[in-house]
Amino acid sequence: MDTDSRTRAMIEDHWRASERGNSETEHAIYAPDAILDYPQSGERFRGRAAISAQRGGHPADRHFTVQRITGHMNLWVSECLITYDGVPSHSVSIMEFVDEKVTHETQYFADPFGAPAWRAALAEPMPGRNVAGA
Repeated sequence: MDTDSRTRAMIEDHWRASERGNSETEHAIYAPDAILDYPQSGERFRGRAAISAQRGGHPADRHFTVQRITGHMNLWVSECLITYDGVPSHSVSIMEFVDEKVTHETQYFADPFGAPAWRAALAEPMPGRNVAGA
């Protein structure tokens, strides 16, 4: 198996473990000194233990649906729909790898929003989605 195939498989395992609540497997992808950044809140979590602890302490019922994983060599992006207590949030995870471990991850979160009527004639629904009005 080539490096990109191994990396993709590790990321897929990470998201499956996240969905199952298997913290050990979820966090095995990270280097011991990995950094996780949340730019929208300005938070940085330093080290695998801190990353795991902040996720393990999350009070919401969380579910993860991977929509797309793309990348090559040391830079990979996952697009996910994460629900917190049934409320959806779109997430983009950017993972940087060194020696087959994540050394830096940046996650962005965005709430869904309705499409404005003025561009309805220009748009079509994304596969598997409905266009919701504003």
